[in-house]
Amino acid sequence: MENVPIIEMRKITKNYGGVRALNEVDLYLNKGEVLGLVGDNAAGKSTLMKILSGAIYQDEGSILFNGLEVKYKSAKDARDLGIEMIYQDLALINVLSVDGNLFLGKELTTGVFGRFLKIKIDKKRMEKEAEEALKALKIHVKSVKTLANNLSGGQQQSIAIARTLHFNAKVIVMDEPTSALSIKETRKVLDLIKSLKEKNVATIIISHRVQDVFEVADRVMILCHGVKTLDKDINDVTMDEVVKKIIGA
Repeated sequence: MENVPIIEMRKITKNYGGVRALNEVDLYLNKGEVLGLVGDNAAGKSTLMKILSGAIYQDEGSILFNGLEVKYKSAKDARDLGIEMIYQDLALINVLSVDGNLFLGKELTTGVFGRFLKIKIDKKRMEKEAEEALKALKIHVKSVKTLANNLSGGQQQSIAIARTLHFNAKVIVMDEPTSALSIKETRKVLDLIKSLKEKNVATIIISHRVQDVFEVADRVMILCHGVKTLDKDINDVTMDEVVKKIIGA
């Protein structure tokens, strides 16, 4: 099943009352591939990705993972498959350290034996593993004990990516990963996205910054009012063509 896409979404349709947010949208994603998902506001990009990550459910259509149809009961089912979505707010806790955020909800513990068994958070192991995880991804922070509130926007984005990878994400969806970053920080995040290919992690980037999509993506897909209007290899389309397609020119 090596040639089977890791993700297939077939004829995905979603309605909100009388508004059709998605109309029979198909999407596929191969292992280690970077897909740029673009479109104007209210195009349906975030809705489609929330369906993929199990946050909401489609009205019609199916999702396949490694060629097998899956049906979510919750977002946890998607995460258990290795599908992670990084939202714009990153879901980092500002008053927690880097390692605290990295293991948030999945803290490492150790048993202390005495008269009674006591479970304690293994802070030293978490610190060590956090340092190793960041080093593997070439993410530089002064210390893993630094509070998230004291990190730059690019560092925070990198920590959010590292958190998903540390727990064996196979598919990562990023919602506007460079929207609020400086040019220098954008470069670091884009380089990090490129490095995901080396780890055979499939990535979908939702972005309004078409230049960033052309920098890292293998393929670009456009949604317009809930309909897929383009899906091409990045080498078979120009940035100007994509922009014109987005604005309907």
